[in-house]
Amino acid sequence: MNAVSELDSRVALITGASRGVGAATARELAAQGVAVVLAARSGDAVRLLAEEIEQDGGRARGVACDVSRYDDVEGAVTTCCEAFGGIDILVNNAGVIEPIARLSESDPAAWGRAFDINARGIYHGLRAAIPFMERQGSGVIVNISSGAATGVLEGWSHYCASKAAALSLTRCAHKEVADKGVRVVGLSPGTVATEMQAQIKASGINPVSQLDPSVHIPSDWVARAIAWLCTDDARSHDGSDVSLRDEAIRQHIGLTT
Repeated sequence: MNAVSELDSRVALITGASRGVGAATARELAAQGVAVVLAARSGDAVRLLAEEIEQDGGRARGVACDVSRYDDVEGAVTTCCEAFGGIDILVNNAGVIEPIARLSESDPAAWGRAFDINARGIYHGLRAAIPFMERQGSGVIVNISSGAATGVLEGWSHYCASKAAALSLTRCAHKEVADKGVRVVGLSPGTVATEMQAQIKASGINPVSQLDPSVHIPSDWVARAIAWLCTDDARSHDGSDVSLRDEAIRQHIGLTT
């Protein structure tokens, strides 16, 4: 564990933490001395990961949480405060790409469910965490965005629309809380080697499904970028959407092949 990290002794809530980017972020932040609360619909998975982190010397809790339900998210924030004394970092990471389908073939209920997770889930995180952060006069919120927020793709109407909403939520939140000491920033990772890419590949819809797996970046790159965004060095990006496709950003963080 890196005791000299700027993030040492802070407390973070990470949604969608059972696998992929969320799990990698939990490990990265814990390694930097952050107490982490891992939230995901799979409560057993995040509790096991929390136990693994604690066995490695970190501080962690795992909680079952469906981000489309405000009470669940509020409960996860409460767990942060009760277990570790507060909340300094929120990583709004939970998101889904399924079901991929053209609008004419999409299922309205499934489309709405994806939007609820990807967009309403970020709102719920903001709504639950901001009051605590405002009272303490500090905090960082990282919303996971996507290039799909501004570039539409066939079969991804639910994902593109929800990520566009997430981008607007980042900008709105920044405008409302920046003068209260709370930082809000978005991160667009690009394509990441996670289960989501397997789902995209299987769909066979739009050019992203045709990408060679070798072009996808590893989850730990995204985790390192999230940790960096939580530091003072990244303050100039507050209120914006940082892209990990930007080579200058990658080099600044030290992400190289």
